[in-house]
Amino acid sequence: MTGLFHGTPLEQPLTCERCQQPHAKCGCPRDRLSGKVLDPRDQNLRIRREKRGGKVVTVIAGFAQRSDRTNDLPTILKQLKSTLGTGGSADETSIEVQGDHRDKMVEHFKKLGYPAKPADG
Repeated sequence: MTGLFHGTPLEQPLTCERCQQPHAKCGCPRDRLSGKVLDPRDQNLRIRREKRGGKVVTVIAGFAQRSDRTNDLPTILKQLKSTLGTGGSADETSIEVQGDHRDKMVEHFKKLGYPAKPADG
């Protein structure tokens, strides 16, 4: 991607609207299709409990699909696992954490700016 005034002495690299870093150095989560910065308030998270083989798993779904370079879901998962002392996994649009942590997760993601809601009673 070329910058403003490309090829002239006044050339300026394109910068991220959130962190003001050049796009090459920006680590903000971006949408896979449009390339726009993902704002937490635009992602409606639903946090639900599921029983799998007699064990309970907390599933956080509703994340927008991130580009490979700016995918922050593994980082969010790592923080959750260390805070809760449990295991878990992440895929393209959801996070799964072992155990029943639905109410804690709703509060945690609301603090981060996501409009999170509990699902399934």
